[in-house]
Amino acid sequence: MARPREFDETAVLDAAAQQFWMYGYEATSVRDLAQSMGITGASLYNAFGDKRSLFRRALAHYVETSFGDRVGRFESSLPPRTAIEAFFREIIERSIQDEDRKGCLLVNSALEVAPHDPDFQATIAEVLVKVEAFFRRCVEAGQRTGEIPTTQSAEDLARLLLGVHLGIRVLARTRPERALLEGLARPALDLLKPS
Repeated sequence: MARPREFDETAVLDAAAQQFWMYGYEATSVRDLAQSMGITGASLYNAFGDKRSLFRRALAHYVETSFGDRVGRFESSLPPRTAIEAFFREIIERSIQDEDRKGCLLVNSALEVAPHDPDFQATIAEVLVKVEAFFRRCVEAGQRTGEIPTTQSAEDLARLLLGVHLGIRVLARTRPERALLEGLARPALDLLKPS
């Protein structure tokens, strides 16, 4: 009979995500992970498999608790254009307040791991498609109500917003300056306002 797990899975996934987020996939050892998660190496392997499997689970956990939570809060309670603006406002605030300049685990992984690993490339691309889909749903809804102009297609605006989002997350690693990040978002958000 297998022994029940003696740890909180959410807490250990949070700790693993923080470790990968802070140091990257390659620089994070299984020993570092086990120590930060407060479990033994054997428990880590038994519960999550190898480092690669744990990374996949930690990344999925990160996406659900950051992007999934943000989209859920904004899309369900705010008008479409306001939801997009709130999304960028929160991303910029988080970036400015991040003293460690970690950026975004998903974007970091897209730059570090995905170019060399087709499996992770597909995983990260799938999440980026979801980010783009959030923007497209908001733009389409706003265009239907007249809140967002129809001079640009919803697809093009969603792709532009995705690119701005990625740019903010990358720039925040080296220049987490409010004027820079807001200046990057402002022209794109202005395209969503009726003239």
